[in-house]
Amino acid sequence: MPEAVRFESECSVPGWRLVKDLDRYGLDREIREAGGTFFCLAGEIRATVFGIDEEKMVRRTIAEILARLKLEKFNSLEITQVASEASRRFLGLLCVTVSAQSQHIQGPARLAAA
Repeated sequence: MPEAVRFESECSVPGWRLVKDLDRYGLDREIREAGGTFFCLAGEIRATVFGIDEEKMVRRTIAEILARLKLEKFNSLEITQVASEASRRFLGLLCVTVSAQSQHIQGPARLAAA
């Protein structure tokens, strides 16, 4: 994330950080206060994985979404929904679907993309 915008985050998928304690509106406010712009790019993307460990499955699904979006010009991603459905088991494996929206942070030189 840009250095001008400070908030709590943690490492998620390699090369990406997970923002903690802020929703889309809070993050937008912080970015605007630093002189930047935060906007959504068109289209939602979904990915589904099967496995046993739900937390690892969610991370793997997010990594898959990021890999699909590799060629797009974006520097942030909003996870809009995580659905874990025990009723959608396949061969004893849990099914997790993650929906996401690619976004972009843009602003003055001090807000260079991460």
